[in-house]
Amino acid sequence: MAVLKVIEILANSNKSWEEATEKAVAEAAKSVKNIRSVYVNEQSATVNDGKIDEYRVNVKITFEVK
Repeated sequence: MAVLKVIEILANSNKSWEEATEKAVAEAAKSVKNIRSVYVNEQSATVNDGKIDEYRVNVKITFEVK
């Protein structure tokens, strides 16, 4: 049986929600090992002059504790 832990991360991107998610995982991977999955909990965006200015995600990252 594996012991798993979940952390929540907020990230942003000027290009897409996918890139924001990739940034969140990359940042978490700097200090957390054995990442198993990422769950996008929430997506939002800021708008400036009628165009999306920034994509934001709130993700949950699951990793195994050894």
